[in-house]
Amino acid sequence: MRTRLVLLSARLLDPGTGAFLPETALAVSEDGRIAALGDDREIRALAGPAATVVDLRGAVVTPGLVDGHVHPVSGAELTHGLDLSYCADLDDVREALAREVRALERGAWLFGWGLDPNVFGDRPVGTAPFDSVLDGVPAFLLLFDAHSALASRRALELAGVDGPRTFDQASAEVVCDADGRPTGLLQEDAACELVERVAPKPTREESRERLAAALRAMAATGLTGGHAMDANGDSLALYGELDAAGELPLRLRVAPWCQPGTDADGVRALIERQGTGGALWRVAGVKLFMDGTIDNGTAWLERPDCHGESTHAFWPDPDAYTRIVGELHRAGVPTATHAIGDAAVRHVLDSVEKARALGGGEVRHRVEHIETVPDDTLRRFAELGVLASMQPTHCCDFTRADHTDNWSRRLGEERASRAWRCRDLLDSGATVVLGSDWPIAPFPPLGVMAGARHRRPSRDLGQAPHGPEQALTPLEALRGLTTAPAYAAGEEHEAGRIAPGHRADLAVFAADPLTTAATDLPDLPVLLTVLDGWITHRAASV
Repeated sequence: MRTRLVLLSARLLDPGTGAFLPETALAVSEDGRIAALGDDREIRALAGPAATVVDLRGAVVTPGLVDGHVHPVSGAELTHGLDLSYCADLDDVREALAREVRALERGAWLFGWGLDPNVFGDRPVGTAPFDSVLDGVPAFLLLFDAHSALASRRALELAGVDGPRTFDQASAEVVCDADGRPTGLLQEDAACELVERVAPKPTREESRERLAAALRAMAATGLTGGHAMDANGDSLALYGELDAAGELPLRLRVAPWCQPGTDADGVRALIERQGTGGALWRVAGVKLFMDGTIDNGTAWLERPDCHGESTHAFWPDPDAYTRIVGELHRAGVPTATHAIGDAAVRHVLDSVEKARALGGGEVRHRVEHIETVPDDTLRRFAELGVLASMQPTHCCDFTRADHTDNWSRRLGEERASRAWRCRDLLDSGATVVLGSDWPIAPFPPLGVMAGARHRRPSRDLGQAPHGPEQALTPLEALRGLTTAPAYAAGEEHEAGRIAPGHRADLAVFAADPLTTAATDLPDLPVLLTVLDGWITHRAASV
């Protein structure tokens, strides 16, 4: 047997049981699979002259961590601008924008991202507080949910946006004041694209390098894979280029979007694209949207929010969504549907139930986000075999335990108390997949695991947790990034565990992530990351 990699003196952690395996070493064959487990002496004997041998000196090895919901290409682009995520109030935002404006060349665009609507307090979200700073400057500022943005007066002028518009996406909107003048707030992709299409774009080489840098940074955090929830623009071509060049440090499962207005030919094209890809990436599944977000009033709720908003679906005709889910189900194509509000989640589950009733084989459909749902929704996930894909750090960092944040105030006490019900969904029998939704929240998976356990704001761990009864155990959080994404991908026979024949996608930590305190977990050193038997990250100490 020709070996590619040998790891010695390791503690091999099995996420299936939460216990360490009796073996202390493993060997990886040339096909990137775990070939053997054993003690140091017998595994060292398998190392040929070309093998890389690493003595881990008691470090902890887990299966490689997989982000269940991530946007690598769009994230690499969006996070290239001004980071506004640290801004706590309007003064912070104005100061950040002013500094950036001073550094801009004349006529250049200002791009920002991560803006929290909570900075506006009780004021309407719009560009008015920044008009004096952005006078004459074309600016596009993405709100943290990436479903809405602020465009300066100059940006709207360049885009020819001077009033309301109508879109296929039912919740998309150019928000206007009582006189019909745009306030600068653009809701959902269709509205944002009006301005984005006139803004300068990076070159293909710039996009490629930004993506490569983002993926390298992800690998350094212990990530070996991601379920990429878009295939827009040049995404697939960029993955293909990096893969062919041996520069793809994550194994990616990519789900292209299906938007309202997609006709029969469009659905057929999505089905035909399934399974295409390269050595480390492939198209698998389809991403759909059933609503927007609670923070900007575009979620789909069973009762309106406190502003009378979030009352309708993303699809003008929700039945059209149901029909497409049925077509994809019959073709064996799994769906991943963005559904945040209770009405949206219920409609997705109803649609899957109707699709299953029409026959077909096992298809592992998913619901993404699931921010607030009533009790009678919980059991249906397990009954229908629908996976719950959740991002606990959204609860930690964008809401507050005292419900004074925008998300909670919009929902009211009853629905805000049902925030991110990870514990209840798991206890009801659902498979819970964890992810970051980067660039909406930071991608380091140890931070995601920590958030699932402590449910506190990551920037102030002294604050009270939001819904501590919904916290996951350390083992459950680890499974959410290992065995659960493997199952979601239908790859549980070859991924998510440390076993002979499984992929050699591995993460190595300085200590046991299960016994490290949740508040300390994000700082646990990642010593080594291995993808397909190749080292993609190695700390200087190893």
